[in-house]
Amino acid sequence: MSNKGALPKRDEIDQAYRWDLSTIYESEDCWQSAFDEVLEKGAQLQEFQGKLGKGASELLSCLSLVDDLGVELGKVFVYATMKSHQDVGDEDSKAMADRAMALSVQVSTAMSFIVPEILAIDEDKVWSFLEQEPLLEVYRFHLEDILRRKPHVLSAREEELLAGMGEVAQAPEHIFSMLTNGDMVFPRIKDDRGEEVELSEERYYRLIRSKDREVRKNAFEGIHRTYGSFKNTLAASYGASVKEDAFSARVHRYDSSLDAALDGNRIPVSVYENLLKTVEKGLPLLHRYMSLRKRALGLEELHMYDLYVPIFDEPEVDIPWEEAKSTVKAGLTPLGEKYLSVLSQGLEDRWIDVYENQGKRKGAYSWGSYGTNPFVLLNYNGTLRDVFTLAHEMGHSLHSWHSHKGQPPVYGDYSIFVAEVASTTNEVLLMEHLLKERENERPFLLNYYLEQVRTTVFRQAMFAQFELETHRAVESQEPLTPQSLSSLWGDLNRKYYGPEVVVDGDIEVEWARIPHFYSAFYVYQYATGYSAATVLADRILKEGDRAVQDYIGFLSGGSSMYPIDLLRAAGVDMEESASLHSMLRLFEEKLDELEGFVR
Repeated sequence: MSNKGALPKRDEIDQAYRWDLSTIYESEDCWQSAFDEVLEKGAQLQEFQGKLGKGASELLSCLSLVDDLGVELGKVFVYATMKSHQDVGDEDSKAMADRAMALSVQVSTAMSFIVPEILAIDEDKVWSFLEQEPLLEVYRFHLEDILRRKPHVLSAREEELLAGMGEVAQAPEHIFSMLTNGDMVFPRIKDDRGEEVELSEERYYRLIRSKDREVRKNAFEGIHRTYGSFKNTLAASYGASVKEDAFSARVHRYDSSLDAALDGNRIPVSVYENLLKTVEKGLPLLHRYMSLRKRALGLEELHMYDLYVPIFDEPEVDIPWEEAKSTVKAGLTPLGEKYLSVLSQGLEDRWIDVYENQGKRKGAYSWGSYGTNPFVLLNYNGTLRDVFTLAHEMGHSLHSWHSHKGQPPVYGDYSIFVAEVASTTNEVLLMEHLLKERENERPFLLNYYLEQVRTTVFRQAMFAQFELETHRAVESQEPLTPQSLSSLWGDLNRKYYGPEVVVDGDIEVEWARIPHFYSAFYVYQYATGYSAATVLADRILKEGDRAVQDYIGFLSGGSSMYPIDLLRAAGVDMEESASLHSMLRLFEEKLDELEGFVR
């Protein structure tokens, strides 16, 4: 199918290339029935309030109801939200998604008494309940995790109030989204063909990679100066978000926002600190790559708007969808027949929404819930980058599939800390396959790999340093002003990119563009996940079946163990710096090779 010219309407795309949401609910009426059932079950939670310490049967019944609620609410939420992503302008679907979000907050508020009430029970009594009722045994790790957080959980009433403030707490992120996606107007510039186009975030992604340096420069200045004109509002919204993080950490009796963010998955603070220290030691490699980039592009000065244009051109071939699927399957062959069987099922059974259509959400993701297929949204255009995106998103999907199949609902989801590991492992395996099979594309692939590490490890570590500094400032009662934020961002860019890069003044407002900053201490996990994936892929390629079995065990673990322990069982110890050093060694090896192509 061709994506050239005007985008097709959704009903003009062959059904085979559209995901099949009817596997969740056959109709919107069925969705409404499930919505009503969630409301009804949510109301039943009140029957358990004040009774969880009475006996094992009450505790079991409540936890079982929470599982049932979570499964059905997940399906209600996923169906409505994904339906709205098919056409973001469809008011009916948007209304469904908004109702599902409100329902989620309502259920969360109704459940808020459970953890404080469990914590009010004498610990010995909790364990005696497990002895009395064997069906409670499945919740042992869940209960252990609740009890370990006892110092940080408030009273039932206080937790209920905080849960009810969920939508208010999300206000800074909502303001950022409305301003940047709705109200902000970007200038018009000329593109590669000399045609005038209005800038947008989506178009910027393409224009900043243009071979025409003037186009890159104009896009860079246009996007950042527009954000700069709103820097006071954006500094206020981001500052409010950081203050909310600090407030939540303080009221839950954590030493810092970082401690609070990491404690949910029991991630030692040392993991975060090791990342920043190790990446900082590896900065000379990034500086070397910047020097190579400068030589390859033949520039007297390397500016910030020169960092994304490929040193070697992406092959100009239109890769048909069928070829993309076969390429991904070939690249993931080292994962074994069982993995490939599930992969093929996902590729053929309409888990994937393949092509662009009018109004469709941009980008790509994998999503689903316990009891649904793990769906993938793509906007496939036939490039090699799109093939990597397919491998990436199917990594997420097969992680979800294995977790859901391998665990009961209480442990069916995996933590954010490991969320990028499976997806990136797929990318690394595909990269190694293509490097062997496509010698003529080797320079581009090497450059692609270096860019992946630059943007996923070095850049995200820089983001993580920025977040750490801004949260420390607020916790020390220092204001976050547009000037302080921009000064910090400029200094970090100079430190990370080194003496070969001219850090243009416009880049200093780039902090205002980053939506992930509204999910505090999230981005560091891209860097740790990429490093873990590098080690896992290397093990799989070198050790074969044994490593594959360990890896499948990791995929199937869900949240039945803490993520650090899951990765350790698969052969990666994230409390040590070895995985980061391994990733940096591979970066250096490929940098050495790419330098041979640049005269």
